[in-house]
Amino acid sequence: MLARFLLLLLALFAASGPAWGQQNNIRPTLVAEGPVPVGGGEVELAIVFRTDPGWHGYWLNPGDAGLPLQIEWDVPDGVEVGDLRFPTPVILEAAGLINYVYKGDHALLTRLTVPPRSSGVVRIAADMRWLACTDEVCVPEQGRVDLAIPIGEGTDRGYEFDAYRRDLPRLLETPARFAKTGETLSIALPVPETLDVGEPTLFLADDRVIDYSAEQRFRRDGDRLIVDLVAREGADPASLAGVIRLGNGQGLEFRARPGEVPTGGRPITGDGGGEATLLALAGALIGGLLLNLMPCVFPVLTIKALHLARSGTSETRARRDALGYTLGAVLGTASLGLLLILLREGGNAVGWAFQLQDPRTIFVLLLLSGAITYNLLGLFELPVVAGDVETRSSIGTGALAAFVATPCAGPFLGTAIGTALLLPPLVGMGIFAMLGLGLALPFLALGFIPALRRRMPRPGPWMTTFKRWLALPMGLTVAACLWLLWRLAGPVGLAGGIFALGLMAAIFGLIARRVGMLRTAVAAVGAVALLGIVTLPDRPIERNVSVPGATAWSPERVAAARGAGRPVFVYFTADWCLTCKANERVAIARDSVREAFDEADVAVFVADWTDGNDTITRFLEERQRGAVPLYLWYPPGEEAEELPQLLTPSMLTERAAAS
Repeated sequence: MLARFLLLLLALFAASGPAWGQQNNIRPTLVAEGPVPVGGGEVELAIVFRTDPGWHGYWLNPGDAGLPLQIEWDVPDGVEVGDLRFPTPVILEAAGLINYVYKGDHALLTRLTVPPRSSGVVRIAADMRWLACTDEVCVPEQGRVDLAIPIGEGTDRGYEFDAYRRDLPRLLETPARFAKTGETLSIALPVPETLDVGEPTLFLADDRVIDYSAEQRFRRDGDRLIVDLVAREGADPASLAGVIRLGNGQGLEFRARPGEVPTGGRPITGDGGGEATLLALAGALIGGLLLNLMPCVFPVLTIKALHLARSGTSETRARRDALGYTLGAVLGTASLGLLLILLREGGNAVGWAFQLQDPRTIFVLLLLSGAITYNLLGLFELPVVAGDVETRSSIGTGALAAFVATPCAGPFLGTAIGTALLLPPLVGMGIFAMLGLGLALPFLALGFIPALRRRMPRPGPWMTTFKRWLALPMGLTVAACLWLLWRLAGPVGLAGGIFALGLMAAIFGLIARRVGMLRTAVAAVGAVALLGIVTLPDRPIERNVSVPGATAWSPERVAAARGAGRPVFVYFTADWCLTCKANERVAIARDSVREAFDEADVAVFVADWTDGNDTITRFLEERQRGAVPLYLWYPPGEEAEELPQLLTPSMLTERAAAS
């Protein structure tokens, strides 16, 4: 406190004279991301601070010295301004004092809520005071910012705001726990063990709770990152909040409540990144390999292998074909991963298979699955899955397999994808590429191991019959796409999908097969796809999540059930996730499981991620999961146990009986 008083006194002396009338060293402007919706609603605002070289401003808790921003809003009646959201700060040590600062340009975000208005503009303003400092001098500064936001139409600054959002810390949905023992304040943060935290730094938003200059000691106990701090004398907080800055600069925002904090664990050395990356790479490779058993991928792989056997191709050509297929699969998964990483870097809460939350993508996937099914039934021959073995054809087949595999996230993939989304972008891209390599591994082995090709059945009429049988799993995929289109776009989407399938069958049957004009048929089908993309909505329709025997998930509902002493089972699912639906039918929806849950008074919650719910996305991210399914079992009074991604009824009934 004395240090802060002396610094403020120095600032006042430095500010004497004309300082208040001089140009500020940190200059704020107020900007909006876009116009106000005509029917009312929210618009994102940013207070952008431009900072002269050598100067710095302060976080909401300035540390040993400094002053936080003071702001008074001037808005019309009925208009509300939300809480300010601060980017992750850095530590500045000067004269033995620890300060939490921003050394360069930065932006604070908030949301403006406006009631319905038909036209005009919304005028808002804010009076602000802040402290601008160098290593030698501090100057109190002030300013007024104002903005007129048009209603209905205006400039879209989405790209600019994406950059601001990237600097914000990500919220850990699961509350942290803290405990005070003597002079030590320990905080246990829910940070996955496989995440490399580097050399972290904790910033506590609550002032006068800890000794800022004391060493922060970090240790790891499973999926809990624990920091031991030196508490100030008399500090007895009821709750805590703050940000942890990881070694790569990423921030994680947390809220903590009193609770048990593990006393053991290993000290953080900051060298676990290589191990985490290797584990994620191995998980992606194995997970991609297992994707070949999925009903939407297996027929594509099998047909490719059968044509390789039927063609009797040379060793060189077989290897070239295998490499082409592998290149297509790797490029396909890497491209999806790159798009996912770019969206997340832009501040969007998305995860693996995010594109399947768009009805238009499901429509395209429906047409692709339908085309493969028609090909298997002999309606036409498509070069990407039949005909001569050519490199371009193989690349297309590999990319197709990567695209149709996205509804599946089996064992190993959830952890691997979650890790990829938390690692630096280039490393994350490598993990997604490894997923494609795993997907292509069986065909790669066929191309480079002659003994495997020799063990394949000899070509014959049986191959045609086998192809017809392969139409069954692909036909089931078509049915699943129709069902999902109905779930995402309603009756209009379902009717459009059925009509498109019928029209595509007529096009291929009349043009491609009888006339031999395959390119014309493909162009006509492309026109059908384009029409569907233009017609269908770009987001799921609003729907109520209603599952017999389960309640819609929320962290608050889970906390209430746990507080009542009940065992809790939570399953995260999506309509487009084949693994999720299989587990629900085979394990969760069984009568024996329901009876066991009823006897043990188990609270069952379902988190439906079909429409890309942001809260679910952040929770999955906090548990280092970039995909569903995810199954959590909370025994009474204990932390969550993560169950395998392939469930059996006994896994659930045994845990219910033990409760």
